[in-house]
Amino acid sequence: MKVALFAKPITALAITLSSTIGFVLLSHSHQQLSSLKSKTRTHSMANSRSFIVWLHGLGDSGPANEPIKSLFTSPEFKNTTWSFPSAPSNSVTCNNYFADMNQNSPKDESGVLKAVQNVHAMIDKEIAAGTDPNNVFVCGFSQGGALTLASVLLYPKTLGGGAVFSGWVPFSSSMTPILWSHGMADRTVLFETGQAGPPFLVGVGVSCEFKAYPGLGHSISNEELRYLESWIKTRMPGSS
Repeated sequence: MKVALFAKPITALAITLSSTIGFVLLSHSHQQLSSLKSKTRTHSMANSRSFIVWLHGLGDSGPANEPIKSLFTSPEFKNTTWSFPSAPSNSVTCNNYFADMNQNSPKDESGVLKAVQNVHAMIDKEIAAGTDPNNVFVCGFSQGGALTLASVLLYPKTLGGGAVFSGWVPFSSSMTPILWSHGMADRTVLFETGQAGPPFLVGVGVSCEFKAYPGLGHSISNEELRYLESWIKTRMPGSS
């Protein structure tokens, strides 16, 4: 008789526990699903979000170039953030100085590097906010084109791209010179791979001397080291 008396409470307790556990599991699953959807949505937004920096030319200003963004009407630019920074007025010393700009014209490399730091700071801030580096683009005209080239080449991450309009390479041979030696019989890092490097460096204004060594594999030879010795000596201050 006593067993019968406790049967109903035990049954009720079992049903209550079962319902509670089911509710907790269902709620937990719902929370996980909501969290997953939120993360997916955030990741999707980060992937679709893009950032474009436009760097103006000499004597111009950032705000004067803002109408450019109105020409980008494709749906892909719906979530694009634009930035049109203005260069400090003291960076424009003389418009005529750049009127006949050519590859042999003098270049203010220290000024360029300071400007590059400012551009990098803008990019860093945008990436920290969630924009994928592959969705970051730097564009520029004239002086801004030169700064664009320097900014994308010196940035530590691979960006979406850089666009140069009527610009120039802002570095000269005063940059650190490079000696590049490579064995022609190298089968680990193929000679052709190494040979393709110096033209790129020269193209962006870096002085690079390439030395090929016939019969040398993936190693360093005494001949290479002897030439390195003479190469360094000629660059030492006060060397004869």
